[in-house]
Amino acid sequence: MTKPLPASVDETLDLLARGDYVAERSLATALFLSLKLNRPLFLEGEAGVGKTEIAKVLSNTLGRRLVRLQCYEGLDVSSAVYEWNYARQMIEIRLAEATGDRSRESLGGDIFSPEFLIKRPLLQALESSIEGPPVLLIDELDRTDEPFEAYLLEVLSDFQITIPELGTIKAEQPPMVIITSNRTREIHDALKRRCFYHWVDYPNAARELEILRVKAPGVPERLSQQVVGFVQKLRSMDLFKLPGVAETLDWAQALTQLDRLELDPETINDTLGTLLKYQDDIARIQGSEANRILTQVKAELSLTRPL
Repeated sequence: MTKPLPASVDETLDLLARGDYVAERSLATALFLSLKLNRPLFLEGEAGVGKTEIAKVLSNTLGRRLVRLQCYEGLDVSSAVYEWNYARQMIEIRLAEATGDRSRESLGGDIFSPEFLIKRPLLQALESSIEGPPVLLIDELDRTDEPFEAYLLEVLSDFQITIPELGTIKAEQPPMVIITSNRTREIHDALKRRCFYHWVDYPNAARELEILRVKAPGVPERLSQQVVGFVQKLRSMDLFKLPGVAETLDWAQALTQLDRLELDPETINDTLGTLLKYQDDIARIQGSEANRILTQVKAELSLTRPL
């Protein structure tokens, strides 16, 4: 069921909370303004901090269709926007030749009509729906090439797409656009100017613990505190890939499946592969370093109130 857009920053925070998303007020403010003013929201940050999840939460809580464009190197118009159904067009041409009932000019107009058009995510996002405008997620834009990034300028400026054979297709109501980037390369200023921007950072300890409570309520409180403390320590180290919130959740749930009530050095060594994704990082932390970090975490927890 379609629901109205939030009317304030507080309502935006509530909307995200209903989708089990623990957000900072600054993020909720950026999202509220994006929805209110029909501007794309460009979210940048490290992998695993919850950028993509925002679009999913919007879709679920507002009852809107989610249209996802997963970006990758070499992504082109035929995969992202539209392409002609060449197989159907060839069949139509053969039938016309067999019957001889259409001129070449008439046939050309017929086979380049909407019924022969295959709509990809960007074109789908401009279509009208009784549910209201969809949520368009352009995920990991930094993985694409610059020419495709330039193609998006028309879409994000005017919410329209030009198809040479058909003309310009414009959205009756602009979709809600969320763009994410892991910053593996810089996105051009021309695209950023068409969006509101927000950097999604790693959460502090208190917010990460709250995320664990919401997303993984079955994890014992003491174990959650130790997991968050350990991960926070790792993020202060010079690792090849720091663990994101997604990895924190995976690790906590894995430890629960192993019936652990608190961390111990042996369990950390055995389960680091759920938290760290590169062997060099795992080798650096395993053994004495993991024990040193765990000792620090337990000492700090014993001296302070629970997070």
